[in-house]
Amino acid sequence: VQLQASGGGVVQAGGSLRLSCTASRRTGSNNAMGWFRQAPGKEREFVASIGWRGSTTQYTDSVKGRFTIFRDNARNTVYLQMNSLKPEDAAVYYCAVARGSSSSSYYKDHNYWGQGTLVTVSS
Repeated sequence: VQLQASGGGVVQAGGSLRLSCTASRRTGSNNAMGWFRQAPGKEREFVASIGWRGSTTQYTDSVKGRFTIFRDNARNTVYLQMNSLKPEDAAVYYCAVARGSSSSSYYKDHNYWGQGTLVTVSS
């Protein structure tokens, strides 16, 4: 399975971006998917995840109320809508497919990873 992430870019603080991640085949439709991020000099951290039906989601506290994860199983695609971006949101964002159908914030529960897309937030 290959994951292709896109949508990163440069945005001013307070702005919005929408990240997309498409799986190369249908695997993703029965699996939870998630977004993680890694800033320079920091460890990769959980951002958001969504169950395979799309009805259950999890978010790290710092993005609650600003980010929304959703998916389109017909397109094998998961999205991350990011609003009210802050400089501390700047990072490389990675999408991932979980081993199971339930959303998870644990990176080891995810076995397929995209290449990452860079988000830069200017203050």
